[in-house]
Amino acid sequence: MRNLFLLLTITVFCTSCSIKEKPVFLRVENIEVLDANLELITVKADAFFENPNDIRGSLKSDEIAVFVNDVKIAKVSSEDFKVPAKKEFSIPLTVNISTDSILKGDSQSIFSSLLNSVLSKSLKVQYKGDIVYKTLGFSYAYPIDETETVKIKF
Repeated sequence: MRNLFLLLTITVFCTSCSIKEKPVFLRVENIEVLDANLELITVKADAFFENPNDIRGSLKSDEIAVFVNDVKIAKVSSEDFKVPAKKEFSIPLTVNISTDSILKGDSQSIFSSLLNSVLSKSLKVQYKGDIVYKTLGFSYAYPIDETETVKIKF
């Protein structure tokens, strides 16, 4: 009788808290320049997901590459972020970009790209990499490749 009760308890627990599918990557929004000076540019964005499962988990961004005007300038990583069950949620991504990294490489193409950005008052910002979801020993990497034009305010 005790074994039957234990078997029923385990069965109910396993079927009521199942992982139906991985959280769904929805979009990257709110890409904006928080601060810009001669040494550093700070860019922020929100990655949105929806968790269709009854079980919570965690997400972590692992070295997401940041491109500005098609020039790779930084990598972003974050701490583990708690994922709520059965809800849409967002992960804040913030990156500090050294202006030296923008100026490396082919100076003529970078100069023309920056001049074009200043004249048009916008930057092309791209996030590319993986975000990893973990729960109950299950792990899945989500590829991120999002581009947005960010308006520069002077």
